[in-house]
Amino acid sequence: MSITHNVSPEWLETQYQRYQEDPAQVPAEWRSFFMGYEFAATRDAATGDNRPAAVQALIRRYRELGHMYACVDPLTPCSLDHPFLRLSALGLTDADLKRTFSVIDFILEQASLKDIVDILQQTYCRTLGIEFMHIPIPEERSWLQKRVETNSNKPEVPLEKKLAIYHALLKATRFESFLHRKFVGQKRFSLEGGESVIPLLDHIVERAAQNSIEQIVIGMAHRGRLNVLANIFEKPLENMFAEFGDNACYQIVGEGDVKYHKGYTAYRKVAGREIRISLASNPSHLEAVNPVVEGKARARQDRHPKDGRRHIMPLLIHGDAAFAGQGMVTETLNLSQLDGYKTGGTLHLVINNQIGFTTAPTDSRSTIYATDVAKMLNVPIFHVHGDDPEALIQAANIALDYRQRYRRDVVIEMICYRRHGHNEGDEPFFTQPLMYEKIRNHPPTAEIYKNQLLMEGVSEDKLDQISTAVDNRLEEALERQVCGLHEIFLKQWSHISRNFSFDRVATGVARQTLIDLSSRLTTIPADFSAHRKISALLKKRHALITEDKGMDWGTVEALAFASLVHESTSIRLSGQDSRRGTFNHRHATLYDTKAAVKYTPLAEIAKNAGARFDAYNSLLSEAAVLGFDYGYSVETPDDLTIWEAQFGDFANGAQVIIDQFIASSLAKWDRPTGITLFLPHGYEGQGPEHSSARIERFLQLCADNNMIIANPSTPAQLFHLLRRQARHRYRRPLIIFTPKALLRHPACVSYLADLETGHFAEVLPDPQPVKKCRRVLLCSGKIYYELAERRDEGKHKDVAIVRIEQLFPLHTELLQEILSTYPNKAEYYWVQEEIANAGGWDHLRPRLRELIGKEPVYVGRKPSASTAVGSHRIHKEEQDQILFNAFAAPK
Repeated sequence: MSITHNVSPEWLETQYQRYQEDPAQVPAEWRSFFMGYEFAATRDAATGDNRPAAVQALIRRYRELGHMYACVDPLTPCSLDHPFLRLSALGLTDADLKRTFSVIDFILEQASLKDIVDILQQTYCRTLGIEFMHIPIPEERSWLQKRVETNSNKPEVPLEKKLAIYHALLKATRFESFLHRKFVGQKRFSLEGGESVIPLLDHIVERAAQNSIEQIVIGMAHRGRLNVLANIFEKPLENMFAEFGDNACYQIVGEGDVKYHKGYTAYRKVAGREIRISLASNPSHLEAVNPVVEGKARARQDRHPKDGRRHIMPLLIHGDAAFAGQGMVTETLNLSQLDGYKTGGTLHLVINNQIGFTTAPTDSRSTIYATDVAKMLNVPIFHVHGDDPEALIQAANIALDYRQRYRRDVVIEMICYRRHGHNEGDEPFFTQPLMYEKIRNHPPTAEIYKNQLLMEGVSEDKLDQISTAVDNRLEEALERQVCGLHEIFLKQWSHISRNFSFDRVATGVARQTLIDLSSRLTTIPADFSAHRKISALLKKRHALITEDKGMDWGTVEALAFASLVHESTSIRLSGQDSRRGTFNHRHATLYDTKAAVKYTPLAEIAKNAGARFDAYNSLLSEAAVLGFDYGYSVETPDDLTIWEAQFGDFANGAQVIIDQFIASSLAKWDRPTGITLFLPHGYEGQGPEHSSARIERFLQLCADNNMIIANPSTPAQLFHLLRRQARHRYRRPLIIFTPKALLRHPACVSYLADLETGHFAEVLPDPQPVKKCRRVLLCSGKIYYELAERRDEGKHKDVAIVRIEQLFPLHTELLQEILSTYPNKAEYYWVQEEIANAGGWDHLRPRLRELIGKEPVYVGRKPSASTAVGSHRIHKEEQDQILFNAFAAPK
């Protein structure tokens, strides 16, 4: 469907009527347009001639509306009659075309109306339309205006470049047809109908290198991905064909993934410069990779010796339906100017094939353009005819220069089509018969461009030589199919072990070092006015450490962070309100009460050690922020990257990132990560939303030592766990269920001796000796303290309480060693506060049964469709029943 069909004269007339009723009813850009319209239509009473003003209004109207009437749809004939751009719409006539006018803010100071109209039509209504008048910054608008009007928005393309474009188009076209013939019936999600992407990306890489960009981090979904890998990344065709053949000798690590999901990295030489291009691995969740790419780019930028944001650029390739429909797009756009997540501007390429699976634009979006969501950033948007690669190159030139100059996002929308159905075995005529009849009769872009070159005087022999070379390259590669190992660990991971182990890591820190770090953590600069309660808190924390009176969770967490950055390990912590902490336990960043100044003691400690400590309050998004932090962690194996949920159940909003990237990226794509998640968890009668962080969901995703699931019950355990995460020779995602009530529980404290020696214990034995043990209570997390308190109250000295601190991988040898100290006839109970169909029970049940030789008794809440009750009274009754059942005589 033509995008010009979405804006009819009737629609514009309706908007004008609304404007006349109340200007506030229409957007600001339309108010501006209609004001100019009325101004031009009003005759000056003194002279009776307002044609100069009308000409000025005409110029503005082309700038504002020209993109709506631009010839950008390959499937729809161009209209040369645009109602709101007619001379008569502004009170002008054909007779005025010969008249000369003086104009302001235009490429010419004086010209005939005919010349003015010609320039405007060539600039704004050909095969490249540009939206930029919505940008509120005059300097940016003026810069864009001059760029497009100086050469009528048409680049000078030398013959050598034209031949390179044709070569790229042919490579794209023949690659698809070759796969179609040689590997019949295999899905490839072809680029046919959008082949101009290849010369466009080719040019972007070249232009980026000329603009001092050293690395491009790319994210895209599956459509056209194989073509991009072959012709932009120059992945060996021999290897790709071997993958298609699914040859037995082609090795993979883990489970692997389908061909059109895998990532790749290549180095290209451009004009004597080397540029690194990386394609991030991506599942079929189309836009899920967006924040991942941003995080990867930001990590590289943070470690660049100079201006990382100038030299490293993210490039995201979208589909039209996904760009308009997926919330991840909006969330990622919202990251672009935030301090903790900005990357100096992302180049967005929207491949608009005018259909989403089988859904037409009228059913998939409420906006005129698929790209309208990007207007939230007030950045330029280019709409380009997919069969005009030279117009795409013009758009790319301006877009890249804009990005480098203003460090902001920019969007190129390529209007094209999809020659086949959603995949090559799909039948598009079932649902779009009219559209696909047009496509059937539409020549490929390479053929159209070839005819253009022939008309420009290029010899057919020269073009045939290019064609022959492309075909020969494909045939020769097929004969030389090469099996091999798919791309292994990224270079920065070469020193990290693939293998998980329970080997103990010494994570203790010398007592004097802890005291010294405490002093630096709690000392406020003399010229900084901290809140009085914060000052008191810091003094109390320092006293807890120096006097060794028992340190709470927040105090020990700060020491863990401080010890790591002191040892030159950088830390990134982000999430909603993570600087202060949802439950007021952290206060990593202090705020001056008299000036707009912040102070982060950990950042100062890190700076002195040549490291970084960055704590960011994120936007109100889980999926985009966790995706960003995952991407960041993939690039920084020696750092500690933490995402914190405001409440543990907020991880629900990031499930696609957890499922597709965190739990499975190592198995699918050989991409390890040490990302750490803080998920507050615990039943305190706060209802179903903020009780459970869904331990069971994470355990369901666990296999082959892919993640570490921990529920530490003491501050010291957290201390050693965080330090182990940064110091162990392997890296795995670490999911930590952090407490709420335990943050200030008087029994949940640790001492300096707990921190200066030892290590993280996957299982904690009962700290009390239990003689003549009749029952062993196995539990995890907060419930331990309630069980211990009930045991002391009831004088159940014959009951032992063992804590499983790491739920996965379960350290069965350590657990067996601890349980072996109890009599064979002892009863074994599993006690949890979660509902029976949640928590650790279903996962641990068969493992405990195998370990102890009998079925453990379950004590906990009954199964439920909701994680917790909404009544505090009922919650307390349930909790009391759990504690009673844990110690009661067996039935």
